Amino acid sequence: MLDKELRRGRRRRRVKKGVYLLPNLLTSASLFGGFYSIVASLDGKFEYAAAAILISAVLDGLDGRIARLTGTTSRFGMEYDSLSDVVAFGLAPGILIFTWALRPFGRYGWLAAFLYVVCGALRLARFNVQVTTIESRRFNGLPIPAAAAFVASTVLLFFYLGREETAKHIPILIIVYLLAFLMVSNVKYYSFKELNLTRRMPFMLLVGLICLLILIAAEPQVMLFLLTFGYIVSGPATMIFSRRRSASRSARDEDKPAEGKL
Repeated sequence: MLDKELRRGRRRRRVKKGVYLLPNLLTSASLFGGFYSIVASLDGKFEYAAAAILISAVLDGLDGRIARLTGTTSRFGMEYDSLSDVVAFGLAPGILIFTWALRPFGRYGWLAAFLYVVCGALRLARFNVQVTTIESRRFNGLPIPAAAAFVASTVLLFFYLGREETAKHIPILIIVYLLAFLMVSNVKYYSFKELNLTRRMPFMLLVGLICLLILIAAEPQVMLFLLTFGYIVSGPATMIFSRRRSASRSARDEDKPAEGKL
């Protein structure tokens, strides 16, 4: 009897040493998209490189959500996801930025691209450290997948407008510095982790999402750029609005005692 219990305990320990396949396969697919983007950038296929980054961003959003829905979250999955993100959303966009727009700046160009990569890696390291101490509704700093998606959608927009060879070097350089700053800043961004698609939602929300999908299908390059740009701007805009509202409340609280004395 004792031997049977010992065998069962050993089997349980063996099972715990395994990994969950589905979320880690999605993470591997996201990593593959980042690797392919690097290869495409080196070959001069910048549109393919940008599209691969966007596909990686979609897969990255799916692996975490599926892991939470199926109860297959693990420490291994979290570490693997972070390593994948460094490649797919740090290194791949950095190489795309340099080979497509920043090469004419020479050393200053690849240093700017490296600044984006290192700030993205720092953002991921800080997230892993703070994941149990900050609220899940907000990200502390711009998420690196959002920064990479904005880079990719900007590249696709330039090609769509026929401006891929002109008027891109200075704007992209400015964008790189802004994205790097936002990733390591304390600007709060909505995480969408509390968005539960299995619950009942208002009917008009479904209609709005369908209309949004139609717009994306009609003009994907323009809509993807607008969506990613809107998300990036939402962090600073929310912070400014919150500070103004708290300042107005403080001013009202200071005026109340004065009115009472009069």
